[in-house]
Amino acid sequence: MTCVIEPATHDDVPAMSALLDDLFSIEQDFQPNGDNQMRAMHLLLDLPDRACLLVARDESGQVAGMVSGQLVISTAQGGPSMWIEDMVVREDTRGQGVGRQLLETLLQWALSQGASRAQLLVDLDNTPALGYYDHLGWQATRLAARRILLQH
Repeated sequence: MTCVIEPATHDDVPAMSALLDDLFSIEQDFQPNGDNQMRAMHLLLDLPDRACLLVARDESGQVAGMVSGQLVISTAQGGPSMWIEDMVVREDTRGQGVGRQLLETLLQWALSQGASRAQLLVDLDNTPALGYYDHLGWQATRLAARRILLQH
């Protein structure tokens, strides 16, 4: 499939939120919440020096996929590293190279920002996603994610 990969805009937020609904509905640790999703994407778009939010547009200009990355400072790497927070492709366009294009473009952005590593989390029950990242050459680590929710 021929897609155009480009930076997302505030106008893309509703379509990206719908994609996140799909992603979060299959992940064990998250539940879809449109208000939170849209608020977060607007915040990311307002931080162009620290975050990159990309969309893939199909031939009709509709959002066919999205990916977001954020820079952090890695003491292990001695400089910037990138966390990939969300990577999702519309169901009817999966298996056509859209995800690979999104990730490659995001990795190029990370390199241009001085990042020397990229990492992401994958739901351990999402066998298709695990296989997908294996296929693309992403290495599994021996680290396990932990979290605590902070209350205001």
